[in-house]
Formats: sequence, C-alpha cells, structure tokens
Amino acid sequence: MNARNFDKLMCEQIENAGSGKRLLLHCCCAPCSSACLERLYGKFEICALFYNPNIEDAEYLKRKAELIRFLNETGYATVLDCDHDVCEFYGAVKGLEREKEGGARCRECFTLRLKKTAKIAEAQGFDYFSTTLTLSPLKNAEVINEIGESLQTEKVKWLYCDFKKRGGYLRSLELSKEHNLYRQNFCGCVFSKPNA
Repeated sequence: MNARNFDKLMCEQIENAGSGKRLLLHCCCAPCSSACLERLYGKFEICALFYNPNIEDAEYLKRKAELIRFLNETGYATVLDCDHDVCEFYGAVKGLEREKEGGARCRECFTLRLKKTAKIAEAQGFDYFSTTLTLSPLKNAEVINEIGESLQTEKVKWLYCDFKKRGGYLRSLELSKEHNLYRQNFCGCVFSKPNA
C-alpha cells in the first residue's frame, strides 16, 4: 500500500481553497512554526494556536515567548494562547508513561492537542485547522494526519500537512538561526527530556 503524499494533498487543498480562508494552526514551538508559517503565509489568514499542555511550566513559557516574538517580527499570524494545564496531558497519557518516544503516548498527546485545535477552529469559524508537528523528522506525519482527518467536520476541514517535505526542516534551522530562536533539545513532555 502506498503512503499518501500529505504535502501534495495540502498543495491541492490550498489551490482549491480560494482566497480569504482562515486557518487555525496549532504551533508547538517557534522553530517548527517558522518554516510552516513561512510556507502558508499569504495563502490563508492564519492564527497560531499555542496549546501544549504536555510542556512543563518554565519550558512552556520560554517556548510561548519565542513564538510570540517570532510572530511579532514577521507578522505571519496572530496568536491565540490557551490555558496551560499539564494535568490535561497527564490525564490523557495515564498508563502510557513508559511507552517509547513515537508510540502510543505520543499518539494520545497529538490527539489531545488536535482535538482542542479542531474544537476552537469550529467554535470561532475557521475554515481549516492543522499543526506544525509534522515538520519534525521525529514525528509520524501519517499518524498526525490520520488524527486530524478524523476530527474534521462539515464546518472545519483538516489541512493535510507534512511540513518536513520540500526541505521544511532545513528551512526551520535557517530561520531559527536568522531570528536567533531558542531551539529545545526535546519534544516538550517530561518523558521525552534527555536523562529524564
């Protein structure tokens, strides 16, 4: 079975969307968001959603501040910040703490964040929702797109994505250097932290 080309699907969606469509883009951090926002800028009216209950408090605040700074410098999107409650994450992954990176715990974390994104997108009248998570070479685009696709409704559609394609990850490294962005060395949750 051939894997779907999510980057190609996204390009087709953008081409067919027409002008003036609104996108709620879940953003995990400024470095990942940088290349994604650059690619989508001018194609949608973008609002960056910072909803990451998987990230502990100090790290969360650092990443949020960097995303806001990047958006202020570029004007690529407005930002929407959600309440930060790590208990939502721990509740979602209870019993999966020992799972290896990329496994069932990550799937639950993706689902938690994308459910919230879809709910907000529908409530606030966005046309599409998506995430920057697929930029990372360590994240499974097939899993993320499967989750997003399952959450779309008649009112708000999932924008397929695999932002690592077409040199997306390398571009994020360049933009991180250009904007002097803080680049973390772990996903965000305590279970993915080196030497945790």
